[in-house]
Amino acid sequence: MLTLNDLKKNETGIITEIHLTGLMKRRLIDMGVTTGAAVTMLRAAPLGDPVEFYILGYNLSLRRKEAKQIIIKRTVDKNACN
Repeated sequence: MLTLNDLKKNETGIITEIHLTGLMKRRLIDMGVTTGAAVTMLRAAPLGDPVEFYILGYNLSLRRKEAKQIIIKRTVDKNACN
């Protein structure tokens, strides 16, 4: 099972499940963090937490604890084959 926390810099994944609950889940859904959305890992803070992701045209920072609760399917980089 792969999570947002497992993405490396510039890797992209598609959200398949969200295991958060309550207000945090509601906030993320309101910001477009929903199943089927593509998310790219941009960078991590110097000490590793939080992590910055690109989703739906904006940058979103999440704690690793939250990123571990979002299940993804890693996508293949089409440019890597060129």
